[in-house]
Amino acid sequence: MSRWRELPAGLDPPVHQLIVRLRALKDRSGLSTRRLAVRTGYSAKSWQRYLNGRALPPAEAVRAICRVGDEDPTRLLALHEIAAQRWAEGRPVPAGPPEEPDATPADPGGERQPYGRHLRVAVTAGAVVTVVSVSVALLLAVRLTEARAQLARERADTVTTTPATVTEDLVPVIYTCRLERRDGRWYAGLSRTTDLLLSNTQVGLEVAEAQCLLHRAGTAPGEIDGIFGPKTRRAVERMQKRNGLIVNGVIDPPTWKALREADPK
Repeated sequence: MSRWRELPAGLDPPVHQLIVRLRALKDRSGLSTRRLAVRTGYSAKSWQRYLNGRALPPAEAVRAICRVGDEDPTRLLALHEIAAQRWAEGRPVPAGPPEEPDATPADPGGERQPYGRHLRVAVTAGAVVTVVSVSVALLLAVRLTEARAQLARERADTVTTTPATVTEDLVPVIYTCRLERRDGRWYAGLSRTTDLLLSNTQVGLEVAEAQCLLHRAGTAPGEIDGIFGPKTRRAVERMQKRNGLIVNGVIDPPTWKALREADPK
């Protein structure tokens, strides 16, 4: 048997009797207030007000608790009608619409959190995820830029042994020649190789380096685009012929030597 609080003094007898009957139904059901909320659709807080005499339950709540207690609601509804009249006469009904069942039943494991709180939590979580995602994206972009720059520097300072070839998805690039002479040899700032074989259809910094040196030597290959195409091949052949080399259109070690040491024509 539940320990009920003493009902407020001054309740009209029909109201007092109705509440006592409702308490008895709840005790007979063996349900807690939260479980009663789940079974009836009215919140636990609402039932606390009803069963402690602070508010008069609506007729639908009376029907709901009768269903839970397997009770015929006819007598209780008749008593409720009288109690409602006395309640209105003896205690003003609060302004606003009559109490209605909760839109969502209470959680069997405890009180359901207010919808507004869930919404605030969801919005806050979404904002945090957005900020983290943007920060990670910016960090990755910076790291990628740094990695590309480092790769370009490393390729300019080391000998590449496997130059790429022309592909359908190749994106044209125009390179800048930064010509300087070191220890009697010319460099364009793109590669320091002296023996890498370059031939038709190959691409890369080494090809752009050779194109810069061909241009300096007076056998311009066209744009400095790092692509070993027909113009570059013809420029290599002209340079080889001028320097008494084997004319094969391939940049081999003797051709590199001539390009590195040649004076402008």
